[in-house]
Amino acid sequence: MAAQPLQIVFLDRDTISPSTVLRKPSFPHEFKVHARTRPEEVAERIAQADIVIVNKVPVRREAIEQAARLKMIALAATGTDNVDLGACERKGVVVSNIRRYAVNTVPEHTFALIFALRRSIVAYRESVKAGRWQEAGQFCYFDYPIKDLAGSTLGIIGEGVLGQSVAAMGRALGMRVLFAGRKGAGRQGSLYTPFEQLIAESDVITLHCPLNEHTRDLISDAEFRLMTRKPLLINTARGGLVNDEALARAMRSGVLGGAGFDVTTPEPPPADHPLMQLLDLPNFILTPHVAWASQEAIQGLADQLIDNIDAFHAGAPRNVVRPAARG
Repeated sequence: MAAQPLQIVFLDRDTISPSTVLRKPSFPHEFKVHARTRPEEVAERIAQADIVIVNKVPVRREAIEQAARLKMIALAATGTDNVDLGACERKGVVVSNIRRYAVNTVPEHTFALIFALRRSIVAYRESVKAGRWQEAGQFCYFDYPIKDLAGSTLGIIGEGVLGQSVAAMGRALGMRVLFAGRKGAGRQGSLYTPFEQLIAESDVITLHCPLNEHTRDLISDAEFRLMTRKPLLINTARGGLVNDEALARAMRSGVLGGAGFDVTTPEPPPADHPLMQLLDLPNFILTPHVAWASQEAIQGLADQLIDNIDAFHAGAPRNVVRPAARG
């Protein structure tokens, strides 16, 4: 008797641009696609699945344990915080993620935010729309600060491929680049700057680390108190890395020179979210989690996603994610 085709379920296809070509896996299968999936629908939709594709929908322990046939979760993203990795490991479910696809798009978006804030691009654009140029009565005006990047200090939290790419861009612009050591760990060799020292010395701080139990609220009131240089704070990683209420206080009190965020918790943020309340400030920019979303990057992600599934079926799983070690 011929083997039954594997059941593949994509829980949130709408999180990948509709213009992206998503080829089919190379082995016999049945492919069920859901545009979106609410958290309470996950268990039912994956109950008979062999392979689940997911981007941002939470896949928790109960749903994993109830999915009798589940063999693989193929993440259409790098981040893994929406999947219970411990439950997958206990059940023998392979989890694979996407890697290195955003090596250009995220660093470019990071520097787009840095340039816009360092040179007050948004503030000047809005003031021109409001008629300020005509009111000034001369060829230019100086309502908002403009600073060079050359000679300034770029502090990077996260030394993976994205952090390294951002560092290369910073060095090309004449910036002094620092990589942070683990928070509270003191000195960790010549390649790293103690976390608290980096916070205090940087003119621009940018986050490129994962969100987990060790990094949640990585930057909060205590860290903002160390920011004597009024730096820019850039977050294109995960919203939970920065405490939202502390960020709002820091922005309103002038602790930061500006902030550019591409992520929030939750997403989308409700209208009364602390970051939404900062949109009236000329030195705050919020973009809708699109740092990763260049057309080239999304197509690369889609291709790698299917490559991961094909590799798993061939008995050579790749990009396998393990639960973070505790302690």
